[in-house]
Amino acid sequence: MRDGVGCLPELADPARYLAKAETLILPFGSNGHPIPGTPDSSGPLRVGVDLGTAYTVLAVLDERGSVIAGEDAFAQVVRDGLVVDYIGAVDLLREIKAHVERRIGRELTHAASGFPPGVPRAEVRATANVVEAAGMRCAELIDEPSAANRVLGLRDGVIVDVGGGTTGIAVVKDGKVVYTADEATGGTHFSLVIAGALGISFEEAEELKKDARQQQRLFPIIRPVMEKVGSIVERRLRGMEVDSITLVGGTTIFPGMADVVQEVTGIPTRTPERPLFVTPLGIALSDTQGL
Repeated sequence: MRDGVGCLPELADPARYLAKAETLILPFGSNGHPIPGTPDSSGPLRVGVDLGTAYTVLAVLDERGSVIAGEDAFAQVVRDGLVVDYIGAVDLLREIKAHVERRIGRELTHAASGFPPGVPRAEVRATANVVEAAGMRCAELIDEPSAANRVLGLRDGVIVDVGGGTTGIAVVKDGKVVYTADEATGGTHFSLVIAGALGISFEEAEELKKDARQQQRLFPIIRPVMEKVGSIVERRLRGMEVDSITLVGGTTIFPGMADVVQEVTGIPTRTPERPLFVTPLGIALSDTQGL
């Protein structure tokens, strides 16, 4: 059982839970109409909004936490946890919200949201303001690594959430987050390094790094950024008794990331299958406004 979630069988198997999420959280604009097989959405809902540096994700769950629908969109409206394009963020979230509402056949009136640990309180509130300006009440905010553990359910260990712009760290003891930290460096830095090394645009580099056929060639170029992530984690954990690190976030999909972090920190490190939606789903699980 996870706090506020109840005993959902799917959450006992995070890999299966995340696999289902990938079939129901669609890329931006892929289909705004109902699709066959969309789960029932007639009861109370849990809704989460993750305003990331690279991607904005809206996830909709039922009251027990089962995934119903969602959408994700590439957007640079946030930088290092700070909203830098308020109007753009609101407009994009309104559009995503409208797409998902058409899919499930009902209005979304509330959502929880997340923030990297260490972000100033005023900026955390700015995240909630974006959600509310898009038409959803936002009374619940949770730091991103803590949200991730709503899905992972770790009793002890460290969660490292490598987003587009920041690396968030959460130390978990007896199922509770006891320490958090956050520093700049993430997937956007991968793209910047690739763009500089190959003499291409940032947008081209962003697409290239996601191409599985190119990743072996790109690994030596971005390894120094991976090592920087590892050094951030090692420094933040220095002096603590830690026996494992779990990486989440879309950036950690890149092959070799866990190996490099483990090499730098000396701590066994793994990346769960399908780490992209771990944090957005954890944010949605934190939403109790409609229950």
